[in-house]
Amino acid sequence: MIKTVSELTGVKSEVKTMLVTGGAGFIGSNFIHYMLKQEKDIFIVNLDKLTYAGNLENLKDIENRKNYKFLKGDICDSRLLDIIFKEYDFDFVVHFAAESHVDRSILEPNIFIETNVVGTASLLCSAKKKWEESEWHEKRFLQISTDEVYGSLREDKKSDKFTEKTSLKPRSPYSASKASADHLVKSYFYTYGLPTLITRCSNNYGPYQFPEKLIPLIINNALNNKMLPVYGDGKNIRDWLYVEDHCDAIYTVLRKGKPGEVYNIGGNNELENIYIVNKICEMLDELYPIKNNLKFKIQNLKSVSYKDLITYVKDRLGHDRRYAIDATKMKKDLGWAPHSVFEEKLKDTIGWYLKNRDWVKHVTTGEYEKYYERMYD
Repeated sequence: MIKTVSELTGVKSEVKTMLVTGGAGFIGSNFIHYMLKQEKDIFIVNLDKLTYAGNLENLKDIENRKNYKFLKGDICDSRLLDIIFKEYDFDFVVHFAAESHVDRSILEPNIFIETNVVGTASLLCSAKKKWEESEWHEKRFLQISTDEVYGSLREDKKSDKFTEKTSLKPRSPYSASKASADHLVKSYFYTYGLPTLITRCSNNYGPYQFPEKLIPLIINNALNNKMLPVYGDGKNIRDWLYVEDHCDAIYTVLRKGKPGEVYNIGGNNELENIYIVNKICEMLDELYPIKNNLKFKIQNLKSVSYKDLITYVKDRLGHDRRYAIDATKMKKDLGWAPHSVFEEKLKDTIGWYLKNRDWVKHVTTGEYEKYYERMYD
């Protein structure tokens, strides 16, 4: 039997309740940590299916806190959603749960449609069903989306950027599923008046990111003497946003955002992929030189830089050339802007992965999944 918030916290009425879907993932777990630092009078329920990218080790330090509760479950399970909405009467829903890797969406598009579209529809339905029982003007449903729904910008027009009014032109099954979910969220605002918000962010980086994404993939491969794959010519451009800046922006939108609106969140760091790869190699050469790396010592390799591992590979299908976010609306309307310096935070991120080699090993071998399967199945 699920306990009520009052039973779990010992506080009767003043505590705000928040549902975070996908809270065991990269951005979700960082956001939960961030929120628990920002707000004392909040109770967070983390609903996560614990697919390969969901890792409760990310939240081990808070798992016994009275104002945090983990529930294993699928956002496509309408019955479960109705039960937890009834029990906790959420004030806020922050919806991270999604299949998010473009390469995987090319191989298995139906999984992305099921989770990202059907799951979002189920969540909206349960929120509406519960919230329409009372005044819902102070409730908030925040859909965490992506700049990939806008498609690709021309490489030769550097002044072009995605604004909130840019037409949606998704070019992969992943981005198409997120664009579909965004349309559903918007429709619930226009049709029912559900107080929804949408944020579209650029590429995130930082601690706890699964090593299939560019930055942790390059770090992990370099440390293990594996090739550093670079798609095509490596000149695809992305805007990079430090995950803590993203969490701060989400918190700002929850507090100040206007229901029905979309807010772009960017890091003001438009960089080519090959620049990122080279910069990681340079920083690793400084922080953990090849001569100190046991993988290289054992094999007696003569490489002097991790750059020697860079390998250009065939370009990805439908690979968007350039993304660039215009976050003027966030600054003008809500007073938010990113505060992190990219190279400083990239170095911090590399340092985190160097210090947390066991975490990386657990997620790449799947050991963490076996442990939590025993706990929650």
